[in-house]
Amino acid sequence: MTVRNTIGPPLTELQQAILSFIWSNGPATSEQVRAALRSTHPLKDSSVRTLLRRLEARGYISHRLAGNTFVYRAAIPASSVAARAVRHIIDRFCSGSVEQFLVGMVDEHVISRPQIERLARKVKKHK
Repeated sequence: MTVRNTIGPPLTELQQAILSFIWSNGPATSEQVRAALRSTHPLKDSSVRTLLRRLEARGYISHRLAGNTFVYRAAIPASSVAARAVRHIIDRFCSGSVEQFLVGMVDEHVISRPQIERLARKVKKHK
């Protein structure tokens, strides 16, 4: 099974919040995650643990045991998750065409032509 197949559907807002916290702060326990999200997402401890288990099953995080406590860490970087989210958008809305996606981004003034040209130069250097 590949990582792409493991990841599955896009993240929910809550799953994204958990991952963002772990990416920003490093390894964390479920209680640390719960405390960090308390102001925007008041959750029970069991709910946080369930969300963490699901993120782990999908390959986003992993855990190690510290005494009797699970400590969760990101298993993949934020940039990889962002790239997969963009790939999902390209597949869903642009029939898999990266070119169509980028033209749309330029047409909608999300990215400028000079930015695309700089990106093209960077890609060319990587070959």
